[in-house]
Amino acid sequence: MVSPGTVLNGRYRIESRIASGGMGDVWKGTDDVLDRTVAIKIMLSALLEEPGFVKRFHAEAKTMAGINHPGVVRIYDFGNDQHLAYLIMELIEGDPLSRTLNKVGRLTPARTMLLVAQAADALQAAHDKGIVHRDVKPGNLLVRSNGTLVLTDFGIARSAAASQLTATGAVMGTASYLAPEQASGVGASAASDVYSLGVVAYQCLTGHRPYDGDTPLEIAMKHVTGTPKAMPNDIPPVVRQIVERAMSKEPGNRWPTAASFANAARQAAGALTHGSGPTLPVQPVSPVSPSPVSATPVSPGPSRPLSPATPGPVRPNGGYQRGSAPVPAAPAPLTPVHGVPYGPQAPTSAGGGGRTALTVILVVLGMLAVLACAGYVGYLVRESEKKKGNALGGSAVHSEQVTLSAGGWLNGADHVSMDPMTEGSRTR
Repeated sequence: MVSPGTVLNGRYRIESRIASGGMGDVWKGTDDVLDRTVAIKIMLSALLEEPGFVKRFHAEAKTMAGINHPGVVRIYDFGNDQHLAYLIMELIEGDPLSRTLNKVGRLTPARTMLLVAQAADALQAAHDKGIVHRDVKPGNLLVRSNGTLVLTDFGIARSAAASQLTATGAVMGTASYLAPEQASGVGASAASDVYSLGVVAYQCLTGHRPYDGDTPLEIAMKHVTGTPKAMPNDIPPVVRQIVERAMSKEPGNRWPTAASFANAARQAAGALTHGSGPTLPVQPVSPVSPSPVSATPVSPGPSRPLSPATPGPVRPNGGYQRGSAPVPAAPAPLTPVHGVPYGPQAPTSAGGGGRTALTVILVVLGMLAVLACAGYVGYLVRESEKKKGNALGGSAVHSEQVTLSAGGWLNGADHVSMDPMTEGSRTR
C-alpha cells in the first residue's frame, strides 16, 4: 500500500499525490541521495501480474531515459520494490493543458499552433528513439508558466525494440483521442501520435472533442467511421487545413512525420502572430503620398489670406500631413485645413517699386550732374566777361550789373535811359 512517507529502495520518499491515471498514480517525492524533488510514478499492482509487463516496462524506461529534449520529461531512474514498479521522473512545475481548457474553453489559433508545434517536436524526439507515445491527450501535456510545453506520461508508450512483448490487439489509450487504427486494434505507430495530437488541436480550437458517446467503445468507433463536427468559421483556413490533415482517417494522408506537423504549425503561428488580431503586432504601414493641394498663384500685389480647404485624409500612422496644419476657428474646435504645400512654389515677383525708385535716383543724379556742369561753364563765362569789362572801363568807371525784366520794362517801373548804357551796364 502506497502512502505519504513510503520510501522506495531506501532512497525515494513519497510525499503527496499529484495525479492519477489508468496506468497508475503520480506522486511528488524526494530523492534523499541527491536531495532533489522528483515525480514518482507508481504502476498499478495489477499490471505486475500481466505476463511480460516488467520486462516491457524496463525496456521502455531505458529507451525513454535516452531522450534528451526540453519538450520531453526526463527519466532519472526506474525499479521495483515492495511489489511496486516505479518510474522516477523530472517534476514539471506547470498545469496540464486539460485544466486550462476546462477554465477557458477555447484557445486562440495562434496559441494553439504554438503549443502543437512544441508537442510535435517532442513527439519527433521520441519517434527518433523508436518510441510511440500512444496516449497523447491534454492531460499529458504540461504547460509551464513561461508558455513552454512538456510531453509527459510515457507509461503506456512502447519502443519498437519491445514491441514483441506487447499483447496482440490490445487497445490502449484514452478513447477520445485514439487514432482509427488503434481503435480497430491494428496497432499504433508514429502516425497514430500525429492523429492524437490533431485531436488535441481540434479541441483547443473548438472547445470540445470531435466525437462524443455514452461509452468509450462508441467513441472509439466514431474515430473509425465518423465525421467530426465542422470547426468554427473564425478559425483561419490554413489552421483548419493543418488540423484536418493531421486527423485524416488514413495514416498515409496525415503529416508524414511529427516534425513536418510541427513545421506547418509553427509557420501558421508565425503568420498569425505577425498578421492581425489584438495580440498581434501592428502591420507595417505602407508609405502614404501627401494629398495634392491647389495653391493660388502669388501676384505682385498684396498677398491674400488662404481660404480653408476640405481636410485631407488622415495618415494611418498618426504622422504629420504634409501641407496641412490645424487652424483655430473660434468658436468651433480646431479644424485641419490644407495650406500651401512644401516644395518649389510659383516664383513670387519682387515688385516694381524697388526698380522704379532706383531709376528715379539715377535720373536725378544725372540731372544734378548736368546742372553742375552748366553752372561751372556759366561761371567761367562770367569771369571772362568781367575781365574784358575791366580792361575797357579802367579803374575810374564803376560798373554795376543791372538785370532788366521784360515786365518791368513794359510797365515803366524799371525804365531808364539807354543813351549812356553799354550792353548790360550803365554809368552812375
